[in-house]
Amino acid sequence: MFIDYLDTPLGMFEFMATEQGICQAIFCGEKPDGYKSKVNAITIQCKQQLIEYFSGSRQIFTVPLDPQGTVFQLAVWNCLSQIPFGELKSYGDIAKMLNKPKASQAVGGANGRNPITLIVPCHRVVGSNGSLTGYAGGIERKLWLLNHEGAKVKAFAENASLNIKNVIDKRQAKTQFLR
Repeated sequence: MFIDYLDTPLGMFEFMATEQGICQAIFCGEKPDGYKSKVNAITIQCKQQLIEYFSGSRQIFTVPLDPQGTVFQLAVWNCLSQIPFGELKSYGDIAKMLNKPKASQAVGGANGRNPITLIVPCHRVVGSNGSLTGYAGGIERKLWLLNHEGAKVKAFAENASLNIKNVIDKRQAKTQFLR
């Protein structure tokens, strides 16, 4: 397993790769004590593409991926990868893409277990009314990412009180199943 880190405007980002591709990418809050990078060509490519994304010069990730999940999860994550930069889809939209129009809740579950945050853009999925709903990296990060991409996010009162400083040093929630 190969691993590297990038300090981003949203906090420390950890990404891991097999020989085939990126298998995990999360906002980790900080590097674990004593943890050193162990890189390969895929982690080097990933780091460069992340730098380009955050600088505003990259909209599409082309780094190879190697996500691990159920057949349904992999199908959902594949749909997420098809959402263009700066565009939003609802859980229902993803369910329809899968030809399972009543599977919105299941899509939400698979979306929440996406092990390759940002690169597989689960942050581009919103509620049917346009609300931000949840995000394992923190709703503040989701709003920042969508604003960074120029997405048309609906104004909700709760969005006005979001502060990115609340999550920068925090490990992405719902990542206990990773690593």
